[in-house]
Amino acid sequence: MIPIRALLLAATALLPTVAVAQLSFGSASLINDGWSFALKDVSEVANPEFDDRSWERVDLPHDWSVKQPLSPDLASCMGYLPGGIGWYRKTFSLPADAAGERVYIYFEGVYNRSDVYVNGHHLGHRPNGYVSFYYDVTSHVRPGAENVIAVRVDHSRAADSRWYTGSGIYRNVHLIRANPVHLAPWGIFARSEVDGADARLLVDAEVRNDSDSDATLTVTHELRAADGSVVASASREVAARSAQTDTVTAVLEVTNPRVWSVDSPNLYQLTTTLLQDGRTIDETTTRTGFRTFTFDPDRGFFLNGVPMKMKGVCLHHDAGVLGAAVPREVWRKRLQTLKSIGCNAIRTSHNPQAPDLYDLCDELGLLVLDEAFDEWEFPKRKWLEGWNVGTPGFEGSYDFFEEWGSRDLADMVRRDRNHPSIFAWSIGNEVDYPNDPYSHPVLDGSAISQPMFGGYKPDQPDANRLGVIARRFAAEVKQVDPSRPVTAGLAGVVMSNATGYADALDIAGYNYTENRYAIDHEAYPQRVIYGSENRHDHAAWKAVRDNDHIFGQFLWTGIDYLGESGPWPSRGFYSGLLDFGGFIKPRGHFRAALWLDTPVATLGTEPASDKTTKSMDAWPVWNYEPGQLIRVFAYTNAARAQLALNGKTIGDPKPYDDETGIIAWDIPFAPGRLEMIGFDESGAEICRSALQSAGPAKSMEVSAEETRIDHNKGLAMVVLQVVDDAGVPVMDSTHEVTCHIDGPARLLGLEASNNRDMSDYTDATHRVFHGRILAYVQATGTPGDITVRFTNNELGEGSIQLRAK
Repeated sequence: MIPIRALLLAATALLPTVAVAQLSFGSASLINDGWSFALKDVSEVANPEFDDRSWERVDLPHDWSVKQPLSPDLASCMGYLPGGIGWYRKTFSLPADAAGERVYIYFEGVYNRSDVYVNGHHLGHRPNGYVSFYYDVTSHVRPGAENVIAVRVDHSRAADSRWYTGSGIYRNVHLIRANPVHLAPWGIFARSEVDGADARLLVDAEVRNDSDSDATLTVTHELRAADGSVVASASREVAARSAQTDTVTAVLEVTNPRVWSVDSPNLYQLTTTLLQDGRTIDETTTRTGFRTFTFDPDRGFFLNGVPMKMKGVCLHHDAGVLGAAVPREVWRKRLQTLKSIGCNAIRTSHNPQAPDLYDLCDELGLLVLDEAFDEWEFPKRKWLEGWNVGTPGFEGSYDFFEEWGSRDLADMVRRDRNHPSIFAWSIGNEVDYPNDPYSHPVLDGSAISQPMFGGYKPDQPDANRLGVIARRFAAEVKQVDPSRPVTAGLAGVVMSNATGYADALDIAGYNYTENRYAIDHEAYPQRVIYGSENRHDHAAWKAVRDNDHIFGQFLWTGIDYLGESGPWPSRGFYSGLLDFGGFIKPRGHFRAALWLDTPVATLGTEPASDKTTKSMDAWPVWNYEPGQLIRVFAYTNAARAQLALNGKTIGDPKPYDDETGIIAWDIPFAPGRLEMIGFDESGAEICRSALQSAGPAKSMEVSAEETRIDHNKGLAMVVLQVVDDAGVPVMDSTHEVTCHIDGPARLLGLEASNNRDMSDYTDATHRVFHGRILAYVQATGTPGDITVRFTNNELGEGSIQLRAK
């Protein structure tokens, strides 16, 4: 056996724990830098001698689609961006002392239909673009010499999803070295049990013996609290059979653990060590936490014995101009912003997402509904001309479902099951959408809230297949993780009730079907129901708030995303609480007023007319024609609110409107300062919000929350806001600005969050929207000072200093 303690120590000194722990074994190193890329299908690329010197040099993660021109001739479901076929190549070296070790390559995600080669040897094909996967390349690499990895990515079926997917190796890639006897990939499974002051951590450790002989080994576990103190430990022996995987289980007892919750996301680190004859031959650290989930059909959801409503959002995996290659810092900021407006849960719609997302939800305190599929054995409609219009296409993932579906689902659960934030596994979203594709006689005359494309269609696939597949999937999930419930997002609840699909679930998600909550609660009294996909209106929230048996909702959607676009021009779906750049939209402030317990006050306005309603989408603007009638909206949770214009109150305080969740006034415009004052039931002031009329645009204010970034690919999010001479944001500014970067950094893209702007977002010149634009600035590997400047002929220059450390 080869001792690799020194190798492990060196790797863990250079990498964050989460990177090492993803596969639960060996020493991992990122191999993201220095790839060659060509957006074309070329023969002989897998040959190690192939000359790729003329190819583009890229670093991973890399999404080629978002860097291409948008075109009205492309599919709206992809946000009018192309797919294609691309090749990636990289040369890497292994030291001579790697001889005798096991070597693996681990891909967090490649979209899609990838084929991987090392030194000309085909390692395998993985069609699902969202799952993580790995290959054992031991027999194909040459220690002490250069090796070539080549990856073919086939996204020629560009309209294969109902939203923007991205294309390419859009997540991290790791090289892993391990002893022939090592902990198995994704082989650590830690789950907690809490009973009052007493708690247990049950740990399964799978040991893989790839040597030629049996081995007697010791598996040790040490559980450390956040302060580094050891709170529990255990040791077990295992007889590891040659060419086999064996599992050893340990129980770690802990008294008075600090439980994980959305308000206090307390985490522990479990270090698992594999020893032979007293020598460490493998080691991994897994983050874990203590918490309990309880689901009751009458009383809803309990976290650690405390009832709570899930205030959730659905999230796709892109970030506007960045496409699907989203740095961790961007997700951290987005999740923090969602949490600041009351969100406490995330649904990964409708596929496994990058490991970074789950790590951040663990850290920040966000519950996660982890979802696997949007379609099963038959394709859904994919819109090619605009959302829900025109003639649909039928590309998709159905062609590899039978061969890969069960493995993809199991790999998702194995990869993610140690995250304390995950509360359920979803086996599908809207696969029961009536006649898209399944049909059933119950569709004739039944009341289903989703469009049905007609009644029962006997030529469509038989919906009774739903129950068969759901029961199989539920059993397969339980084999990998029996500690969490299985769920799905149901679109045609009436049909799913008739096919046994809903009965196969531990908890049932209802998409846009609030009208079935009371009906099905009475008809199926043991069913746990929640809103798995919901509109933003107040009525949909009241259906959760006012019914104990409905434990939460997941809004469609939390953040604007590319794809599912309307007719050109339209980059994507624009219903988010946050925009493409991660900034709070008016409906995000409206939601904060519904979800937060602390006082909330935000103003929005729009011209009043007979058709004006109580809008959740009114922007904070106070610039109109003198005397023009304006409707003012207060997004607040105050019991009453009053307006004041230039220091003079307008009428009496108005009470909160529980039908709409919005207080509104119609007043004639006058320039100056408009203010809202919120009061509690006793009449005491609890909150204020104000709008100030803006003058002509005069300058640019440039800011960043973080001005010191890691020189090794650290990211700064730099915000430009056009202001008047008093510093008031000029919301109607559409000035074109150019970004200049001096120092060891590069511009990843500019994001103005304008859904109808179809110009190039990846270059250095762009128009602001609502007077604002965001620049993603990434360090390039060298410490030093960075200057980010924006210029405009009329406004001059605005700049900020960053430091790569």
